[in-house]
Amino acid sequence: MSESSFLRPALGKMLPYAPGEQPPPGKYIKLNTNENPYPPPSPVVEAIRSAAGGPLNRYPDPMATAFRRAAAESLGLPGPEWVLAGNGSDEILTILVRGLVGEGQRLRLPYPSYILYRTLADIQAANWEQVGFDPGWQPPDAFGQSDSDLRLVLLPNPNSPSGTVVPPPRVSELAESLDCPLVVDEAYVDFAEQNCLELVQQNERVMVTRTLSKSYGLAGVRFGFLVAQPQVISEFAKIKDSYNCDALSIAAATAAMGCGEWLRETCSKMNVTRERLAVRLTELGFEVTPSQANFVWCTHPSGHHEAMYEYLRNNQILIRYMQFPSWGDGLRISVGTDEQVDACLLVLNRFLEQVSSSK
Repeated sequence: MSESSFLRPALGKMLPYAPGEQPPPGKYIKLNTNENPYPPPSPVVEAIRSAAGGPLNRYPDPMATAFRRAAAESLGLPGPEWVLAGNGSDEILTILVRGLVGEGQRLRLPYPSYILYRTLADIQAANWEQVGFDPGWQPPDAFGQSDSDLRLVLLPNPNSPSGTVVPPPRVSELAESLDCPLVVDEAYVDFAEQNCLELVQQNERVMVTRTLSKSYGLAGVRFGFLVAQPQVISEFAKIKDSYNCDALSIAAATAAMGCGEWLRETCSKMNVTRERLAVRLTELGFEVTPSQANFVWCTHPSGHHEAMYEYLRNNQILIRYMQFPSWGDGLRISVGTDEQVDACLLVLNRFLEQVSSSK
């Protein structure tokens, strides 16, 4: 008997999700996993300290009620029953796939986009279908076509790796044309100009996922949430782990919801850096996709993307080299501090000068 013969056959066929590299702290400039380069707001840190001194021998609130109330107030939702908390938005996505897509059924995603979606379908022994974006990074009409075994459509908005946005009116059109739920993954929405929260109240089949990992600087806490109509939330609550969010993360997330001014100032500062990064990359000869996220996607006519990634890594700067079959490859660079971005640009310029001088 082989050591894996007791596992489900589907696991042997699937490829694992490959996260960005996480080196030891302080060794590298990290511009590869879309983390916030700034520390979280001080009320969040104080809330964690306070919770750490509390009754950690007791289980946390299984529904994270305090957070749900704070989120509803912060986001202008009718009430906390419109919110479900999760251990990062990845857990929320897992809950959605488990609850909506059965074995042999199908989910749809745009291409290229977040590759975890495919992994979640594979775990379910479900099928996944990729529909390519058009040249302007918008989903074509085929993205909104329904059929009998399509159970879920996922739309990252802003998208990764492009940072582009599908306007809410277009998202509404797609939702109306589908017979299944449309989940809008708004992991990066705090850096964008628009969001789709209003669509949730207009259509039971529209749901929005959010995370505190990016804009709130809480990637290490692992906290995300779902916004959907109450009758939908109550069903998904049956699927989550009994105590899926710990006491410290609930305290941190609840405090974060009261830090609206900090959020606006931090996102505005990062967006200024993002635009400066895009301009400078363009001056270096890159083609840069206009982004509304905390990263930029760029390609260079030389095509030396992997070599650029390796050169930067050898100089202790991490970015993300990404390759998409039938689409192409390129570089995704997270927005860091101004100093970190300047260091990245300096090394990229050095690489290009060396390539040019070797010709």
